[in-house]
Amino acid sequence: MSLTGKTAVVTGSNSGIGLGIARELARAGADVVINSFTDTDEDHALAEGIASECGVTARYIQADMSSADAARALIETAGRCDILVNNAGIQHVAPVDQFPPEKWDAILAINLSSAFHTAAVALPMMRQAGWGRIVNVASAHGLTASPYKSAYIAAKHGVVGLTKTVALETAEEPITCNAICPGYVLTPIIESQIPDQMKTHGLSRDQVIRDVMLVRQPSKDFVTVEQVAGTAVFLCSDAAAQITGTTISVDGGWTAL
Repeated sequence: MSLTGKTAVVTGSNSGIGLGIARELARAGADVVINSFTDTDEDHALAEGIASECGVTARYIQADMSSADAARALIETAGRCDILVNNAGIQHVAPVDQFPPEKWDAILAINLSSAFHTAAVALPMMRQAGWGRIVNVASAHGLTASPYKSAYIAAKHGVVGLTKTVALETAEEPITCNAICPGYVLTPIIESQIPDQMKTHGLSRDQVIRDVMLVRQPSKDFVTVEQVAGTAVFLCSDAAAQITGTTISVDGGWTAL
């Protein structure tokens, strides 16, 4: 499948899932815009590396996705957006009665509101181009819940609802909007947590992965960044043209429980 001639904007994409999705879209031929709130030489080098590896145009555009104006400006600065991947997200864990209000506001802004703002600007571009794909990276926690993650779960449930609404509004157009709901993904951040969990619980690496981190993931195996990225590329393909307004779980059976 070729996405040559398409431009993809991926939010929160200087590491982890977002970077993996940007790379796979570039390998499929799309020009890509990667993004985060920082603006370092390393950020721009990531874009240069993708461009060199895949033979596409790749740019890094700094934008703080907690800001509505910055989220909208990201798409405007990109100039074109055939494929929008809303991936930016943060997390904080605390009981509801101890949850810092500023953390609640930040998580809702970055994980949910930014997807509304980027889509609002991207949709007219997609309509003008006569084609578009919106892929929202939600979570297994967009379909179920766990304690102590109230803001994250509220935001990801909101992403699923936003996905359905955008899909209905574009249902008669060649534009689709879907959400990917990953389970536990082995990103560098998760990998770095394993040694601390081993010390805390006095368990081996395999025991920590199976019995602590993946206790709710029946496959007892991490989802890989490449698997999520491959799903995103599929949703941009002609084969997925009639897939819209839905969630695709990539969670090792988590939401089957």
